[in-house]
Amino acid sequence: MIPFLSKYVDKKLSAYQHDLIETHYSEVDNMYRKMRGWRHDYRNHIQTMKVLAAEGDLDALKKYLDKLDEDLNTVDVVVKTGNKMTDAILNSKISLAKSKGINVIADAKVPVELKMSDIDLCIVIGNLFDNAIEASLALPEQERLIRLYMDIKNTQLYMCLTNFTSVKKLKKQGGRYVTTKGEGHGFGLVRVDDIIERYGGYISRNSEDGAFTTEIMLPVAR
Repeated sequence: MIPFLSKYVDKKLSAYQHDLIETHYSEVDNMYRKMRGWRHDYRNHIQTMKVLAAEGDLDALKKYLDKLDEDLNTVDVVVKTGNKMTDAILNSKISLAKSKGINVIADAKVPVELKMSDIDLCIVIGNLFDNAIEASLALPEQERLIRLYMDIKNTQLYMCLTNFTSVKKLKKQGGRYVTTKGEGHGFGLVRVDDIIERYGGYISRNSEDGAFTTEIMLPVAR
């Protein structure tokens, strides 16, 4: 690659990575801020319900419980993989997807230490979900669905994420799927590919029948 072009690409990738990490950590911090706030109010909720119960006002008590259940659903940790950072990233993204009317089905287990750094993990998972969320928004709300599967297979972490799209089959150019999402999206794909290669992993993308699937294999720490 021409030196000045290489520096330009490196600069763009660095800026993209910085913005992406800030966004992800902001989402994670926001989710846990909500959780801490709910826990802080927990004693007050108990006291209120005890008063309603003592007064025999069961209708008011039921309404209060329904409201608490609704509030708790907005902060509950949906996925518990066994890996704290993976939990933080996944739950923040799942919460974001649901806030946009996207159904998420997740089955994720990561009971071992990973070789990759938290930052690299954040970039990989963040990109997969951000792309899936953006593609899902082009569909009617009732058709929006993201499926995630993560588990350990022998000495590899296997990750598979599928989302439905409004396009039956995306086109490829130069070995990569063509994107119409503008600047930034392409750098994200490059960054993910670089990370997977650096850790000696494997990545496969497939577009068929209105669904886009990304599969990743990564070595785990031993």
